[in-house]
Amino acid sequence: MRYLAICLILFVTRLVAQDVSSKNILIAFYNTENLFLPSNAVSEDSSGYRYDKPGWSEAKYLKKQENLAMVIRHLGEIYNKCGPDLIGLAEVQNLKVLKDLVHQQLLIPADYGIIHFDSPDYRGIDVALLYKKTVFIPIATASRRLLLYNRKGGRDYTRDVLVVSGYLNQELIHILVNHWPSRRGGKERSEAHRIAAGKLNKRIIDSLRWRYSEPLILSMGDFNDDPSDPSIFHHITANVPGQTGKLVNPMLALYKKGYGSLAYRDRWHLFDQILISDTIHNKNPRFMSFEKAGIFMPSWLKNKKGKYKGYPLRTYSGNRYTAGFSDHFPVYVVFREKSLNPESGKPNIVRDPGEDKH
Repeated sequence: MRYLAICLILFVTRLVAQDVSSKNILIAFYNTENLFLPSNAVSEDSSGYRYDKPGWSEAKYLKKQENLAMVIRHLGEIYNKCGPDLIGLAEVQNLKVLKDLVHQQLLIPADYGIIHFDSPDYRGIDVALLYKKTVFIPIATASRRLLLYNRKGGRDYTRDVLVVSGYLNQELIHILVNHWPSRRGGKERSEAHRIAAGKLNKRIIDSLRWRYSEPLILSMGDFNDDPSDPSIFHHITANVPGQTGKLVNPMLALYKKGYGSLAYRDRWHLFDQILISDTIHNKNPRFMSFEKAGIFMPSWLKNKKGKYKGYPLRTYSGNRYTAGFSDHFPVYVVFREKSLNPESGKPNIVRDPGEDKH
C-alpha cells in the first residue's frame, strides 16, 4: 500500500512537472489612413507635406485618435486583452502622432512602446510598431530603404521597411512592417515597384535565415497587392509543398473566400496581410503555433448606408468629413504559446550576427 502511495505521488509530481499551460498571442496590422497632425501644428518631420483635407482641425484630429484607439482596444478585447500584443501601423505622420495614440485613455492599460523611423516618403507617411512592454523586449531595430526610380531615372520616394527583432515572452521573433508603393497610375504600370519591395523583403528574410537557425519571422503590412499577386505570391510566400526559404500566407484562404480589408470600385481587396514563417505555422512548434488569421470588421466600422454601404467607414469621403476610422480594416493573426522553461526559449544562433549596422 505504501509502495502504491509513493508511486501515485511520483506520478502526480511528474504530471505537474510536465504540465504546459497555453495562452493566446495576438499580433495585428492596421493602416490608419492619414494620421496627420492638424495643418497648423508644427511637424516633427522634414517632408513638408501637409494634409489638406478641408476643415482638418485639432478637434477632428483628436476624434481620429479616439476612433483609432477604440478599434485597437476592441480588437484586443476579442481575446480578453486591452489591445494586440504587437501591432504594426501604416500611414502615420511622425512620432508625435504615435505618442498621442498610445496615450489615449483606452490604450493606457496596454502600456505600448513605440518603434518608429522617419521615411523619405513623398507624402511624409511612415510605418511603426507598437508593442506591449510586458510582453515584448526589442533588441534590434532597423529601417531598410526601398530604392525606386521612375522612367526618367529620378527617385520615387516611398516608405522604408521597418525591421524589429526582440523577445516575445521567451521566443526571439523578427518582424517586418511594410507599406508598399501604391497602384497610382494603374496596377500594371506600378507593379514593378511592388515587385522590388517583395525582393527587398526576400533579401531581409534571407539575411535573418543566414544569421539564425529556423528564425521566427513575420512580415506584415499594407502591400497594395492581393495575396495572389506576383509581388507576394512569387517572391515571398511558399506555394509549393516543402518549399523552403519563404513565408506562409495564412491570408490567402480568406482572400479566396472573397474577404477583403478594403474595397475599391465595388471590388474587395486584401492588401493588408501578415505572413509568417513555416516554423510558426508548423503544427509541432517549439513554443508558438499558428491558430488563425482574421479581418476585424465589426458593423460599427462600416458605412451603414449609401453608395459605400459595407465599406470601411473612413475619416473623409472625398472632401466630406465623415468622422470615421480608416479606409482599411485591421487584420490579425493569433498564436498559441506554450509556457516552458525561459532558458529553453533562447535562439540557436548559427552565425555571429555582430553589431546591426543597418
